Amino acid sequence: MAPTNKDGDVATVKAVDVLKQKAGAHHCLGNVHANLPVNKVTVHPLVLLSVVDHFNRVSKTQSVKRVVGVLLGSMKKDKTLDIGNSFAVPFDEDDKDKSTWFLDMDYLESMYGMFYKVAAKEKIVGWYHTGPKLHKNDIAINEQLKRFCPNPVLVIIDAEPKNIGLPTEAYIEVQEVHDDGTPPIKTFEHVPSDIGAEEAEEVGVEHLLRDIKDQTAGTLSQRITDQLMGLRGLQSQLESIEKYLHDIVRGTLPVNHHVIYYVQEVLNLLPDVTHPDYIVSQNVQTNDQLMCVYMGSLVRSVVALHNLIDNKISLQKAEKEQETGEAEKKKDEKDKKDKKDEKKDEKKEKDSKSSTPNTPKK
Repeated sequence: MAPTNKDGDVATVKAVDVLKQKAGAHHCLGNVHANLPVNKVTVHPLVLLSVVDHFNRVSKTQSVKRVVGVLLGSMKKDKTLDIGNSFAVPFDEDDKDKSTWFLDMDYLESMYGMFYKVAAKEKIVGWYHTGPKLHKNDIAINEQLKRFCPNPVLVIIDAEPKNIGLPTEAYIEVQEVHDDGTPPIKTFEHVPSDIGAEEAEEVGVEHLLRDIKDQTAGTLSQRITDQLMGLRGLQSQLESIEKYLHDIVRGTLPVNHHVIYYVQEVLNLLPDVTHPDYIVSQNVQTNDQLMCVYMGSLVRSVVALHNLIDNKISLQKAEKEQETGEAEKKKDEKDKKDKKDEKKDEKKEKDSKSSTPNTPKK
């Protein structure tokens, strides 16, 4: 399957978006469905937190591989589906026979009625499950959701992501029409998705991330970590493209000219590193950056040497003041001792005079 992950380095995210938003859907289906009711799906952080909490609660008590719930939101004018809330629905299925499953529709209707009383603008727009991939009975479950929404959107949210990238994949049901006259079949087509939040939600997410991020690490360390994660995501996407092209060469997959076109468009956005002008500009930029690093190192060394000299002078002054203070203290003690000795001598003289008897006169 063509890559549909939505993460990558900032410098190449534009090129990758061309492939992940356009090529992914064309690779899944043989025909291009241009008139989709939804062009883009925006998932709020509150939905992700609710789904993860739902999965953790159920997985601790039951041995289930996925959980199912309903998505609430609204449609914007540009066909962007804004999903801002969700709630869990009791669901069970047979691991051996995927055609045997149970979805509590009575519970769904009751919960939606209570949500509607609180927020009437939020309507059922689709459903979610924790996948992490599509299942055979997803079409049948999607048919049940059509009672509340004519075109429900399926969002697969990976509660335990193992790869770098967004944990969401959005799909919508379409009918695939074949050119050979065979009856059309229902299938899912990929829809671009992203994570969006309002200002209040962003503040809440920042507070949650304080417990996750290492506060001892500096800003530079965090930036390097983010860039490293972006490069890993870009590498995984490039590996997916390489695997897809190898499968075409081996004959495992048929040639899809739409995908090949978008791959070529991505490659055309990359700079020509062999061009002389690019080499010169790259060298100039590198030299400028190294000069800044060199000047910064010199300034830091001069400041460190200046601080060392100041510390040395301060230490000498402190030692001199300490020696002066000790000398004065000794002098004061000596003066006090001399005065004390003088007083003792005077007292002895007085005592000796008073003890001498007077001789009588004849």
